[in-house]
Amino acid sequence: MIKYPVVPENITVHLGRPKDNAEDITVAFTDYINNVAACEIYPTWPKEALKANIYAITTFALNRVYNEWYKSEGYNFDITSSPAYDQTYIKGHEVYENIGEIVKNVFNDYLYKEGQVSPIFAAYCDGRRLKCDGLKQWGTVELANSGKKALDICKTYYGASTKLMENAKTSSNLEGYPGFVLKVGTFGNPVYAVERDLERITKNYPYIDYKTTGKGIYTDKLKESVMRFQEIFNLKETGEVDKSTWYKIKYIYSSVKKLENLYSEGITIKDANFKYKDELKYGDTGIEVSYLNYFLNAISFVDNNIPNLKTNSVFNNNTRSMVRAFQKNYGLEETGIVDYKTFSKIGETYNTILTSYKDKYKDFVDDLYPNKFLSLGDSGEEVKRLQRYLLKICKYDKSIPGVKVNSKFDELTDSSIRKLQKDYNFEINGIVGPLLWKKIVELSERK
Repeated sequence: MIKYPVVPENITVHLGRPKDNAEDITVAFTDYINNVAACEIYPTWPKEALKANIYAITTFALNRVYNEWYKSEGYNFDITSSPAYDQTYIKGHEVYENIGEIVKNVFNDYLYKEGQVSPIFAAYCDGRRLKCDGLKQWGTVELANSGKKALDICKTYYGASTKLMENAKTSSNLEGYPGFVLKVGTFGNPVYAVERDLERITKNYPYIDYKTTGKGIYTDKLKESVMRFQEIFNLKETGEVDKSTWYKIKYIYSSVKKLENLYSEGITIKDANFKYKDELKYGDTGIEVSYLNYFLNAISFVDNNIPNLKTNSVFNNNTRSMVRAFQKNYGLEETGIVDYKTFSKIGETYNTILTSYKDKYKDFVDDLYPNKFLSLGDSGEEVKRLQRYLLKICKYDKSIPGVKVNSKFDELTDSSIRKLQKDYNFEINGIVGPLLWKKIVELSERK
C-alpha cells in the first residue's frame, strides 16, 4: 500500500515568524490558499500564470504539512504567515473571484518529482525585486503570454522531471504521531515510518546503526537503535518512541533528506510503501485482522463484558460486535472500526492479562502470545516458553530440526521455526508472531 500525501481539510497558521508571540488560527485549506494567492499574485495576470502560481503556493503549503516541519520543531502550527519563512498570509485579506475559481478546481493538485510522491519544496519569489532558485512570479506572466500552460511554466523553474499529482485525497486524519508509545512488540505503519526514517538517518549518523526489516515490527534491534538516537539527540534513553522522540526523528529525517529544500531527496515510492492498513473495519481481511481477532478472543476469555465469538481472518459481524463491546467497556467511541487508538487500547488490555490475572486463568495465560515478536538473537523467558512448546512438537514430529531449551533464540530454534512456517503455510521469515505462536501451542498439545 503506497501512502500518498493527502490534502488537509484545515491548516493552522502562525501569524508571525516562528518564534514570535503571535496568534495561531486554523482555517480551511482552500481559504488559506485563496488568501495567500491574493497576497502574493495579481488577479489580472493570465489564467495559466495564476494557475502555475497557485500550484506553487499549494505545493509549498503541503510540503510543510506533509513533513510536519514545524510540529517536528515543537510548535503547534503547520505554517507561518511570514514570507521570510513561508508564504504571506494576512488575516482578513480580500480574496478575488477569479483566483477563487482556480483554487476551487486545483486546491488538491500538487507538484512532485518523477519517482517520488512528496510535494516538492516549491520555492518562489517575485523575480524582480527578489531573486531565488525557484519560480519567478513575474516570469510566469511572460511565459503564459507566450502560450505556455501552467505545468510547463512550473517545469521551466522546477525542472523537466516535475509532474502534477491531480485530485489528491482530502482528509482530516493526516499522518503524525499515532497517539501511543511505540515499543518492543508494537507493529504497524507507525513502526514502518520509524524504521524508514532511522535507516535514512543512519547514513548521516552511522552510530545509530539501523537497517529496516521491512516488516513494521518493533524488535529489540530497533529498540537499541532508538536508544542510540536518543543518546545523540539528548532525549531520555528509553528505547521507546514517545511523542517527543517521534517528532525528533521526523525533524532529523526531514533535515538529512533536505525536505525543506528545492533540491531535496524527496520521498520515493519505496519510502511511501507501507504494509498495514491505518484502520480495520467490516469486510477487511488479512494478517492484521487475524492479529486483532486473536487479541480480542484472549481478552474476551477473561472479560465477561466482551462476547467470545467465533472469528477467522475476516473482519466479520462477530469481530465488529466484539470491537463495539470493547470500545464501550473501555470508554472509546463505539464505531466498530479499529483505529490506532482502539488497537493501542486492545494491546494495553492484552498486556494487563499477561501481567495480572486471577489464579484460575494461569494455564490459559501461559499459552498466550507474549505480545513480543520473537526472532533470531532474542533471549529471555518468552524464548524459553517457546522452546518448551517446540520440544513437545519435536518428540512426535522428527522432521523438525530440534531445539535446546536455553532461553536463546539460536540457529537451531530459527531452523525449527522456519520448518514449521513452511509446513503450515506461514511466511518463512523466522519471526514468531501471535498466529504462529498460537499454532505452535496447538501443535504442542497433540498426543
